[in-house]
Amino acid sequence: MAREMSLHGKRKEIYKYEAPWTVYAMNWSVRPDKRFRLALGSFVEEYNNKVQIVGLEEESSEFVCRNTFDHPYPTTKLMWIPDTKGMYPDLLATSGDYLRIWRVSDTETRLECLLNNNKNSDFCAPLTSFDWNEVDPNLLGTSSIDTTCTIWGLETGQVLGRVNLVSGHVKTQLIAHDKEVYDIAFSRAGGGRDMFASVGADGSVRMFDLRHLEHSTIIYEDPQHHPLLRLCWNKQDPNYLATMAMDGMEVVILDVRVPCTPVARLNNHRACVNGIAWAPHSSCHICTAADDHQALIWDIQQMPRAIEDPILAYTAEGEINNVQWASTQPDWIAICYNNCLEILRV
Repeated sequence: MAREMSLHGKRKEIYKYEAPWTVYAMNWSVRPDKRFRLALGSFVEEYNNKVQIVGLEEESSEFVCRNTFDHPYPTTKLMWIPDTKGMYPDLLATSGDYLRIWRVSDTETRLECLLNNNKNSDFCAPLTSFDWNEVDPNLLGTSSIDTTCTIWGLETGQVLGRVNLVSGHVKTQLIAHDKEVYDIAFSRAGGGRDMFASVGADGSVRMFDLRHLEHSTIIYEDPQHHPLLRLCWNKQDPNYLATMAMDGMEVVILDVRVPCTPVARLNNHRACVNGIAWAPHSSCHICTAADDHQALIWDIQQMPRAIEDPILAYTAEGEINNVQWASTQPDWIAICYNNCLEILRV
């Protein structure tokens, strides 16, 4: 049976922050000098939305809001620049109607650039997700409801006076699926720069290589052709990835060496799964979170034997919209539900 996470124990295991609105997008900062800093995006069904940057005051053990800025429409995803050494400017990217890159300082957050692939039309096809390449932080990939993925090149030049420092250009755009694309993620395979996968409304997981974009590989197709919403690569073993279907209660683990046949199904949730996060430091641990209020951590090392039960279960006070495992602090997982962010020591 899974061990229940508790609030007891010698040190505090859970910290909570309450935002003034429903939290949807959320992610950990990666910089070593900004421990326990996260960005949160509002989900308000109108044009005016917000992003907050919050940090844990380690003396008072309370989360404080460092700053808030306006964002048009809800953010579908946010990510900090994957810069573990603090060599690049302190940048945050958000997706929604467009991909935006923001520069964060202690006092304010300002827009550095807005990346729009659609220069000739007033219509914009909303972005469902994006990923920021860990090996080359000048590469980002976006997925859109217009069936395409776009790979962006970012220039983070030196500061010259007040000149805007960050700009971007389209490196390549490709029709990735037959229908809307819902998620994109770079793989660590083959050097970590050129391979990425996407999932979409056609129910397939497709793999691409920037060096050979004339063809793609279908890794998996949902048997009922249900749309696939999320895709997440194992952080330690690039052969494995996880995906989930819209309104689905299970997470499917795939091995790219064995296309189209799941190596495991994680199906203890009692309502639809909303988030997946692999452990940053272990190839065999993964966290799933769902509308059943549960965040479950699984140990999958006995694959391909069936994985019956999670090893750890946490029950939140609401439907969990998102889960993120801190890449630089692997004993912390963040979840959000309703208007709350919680970080849990695992």
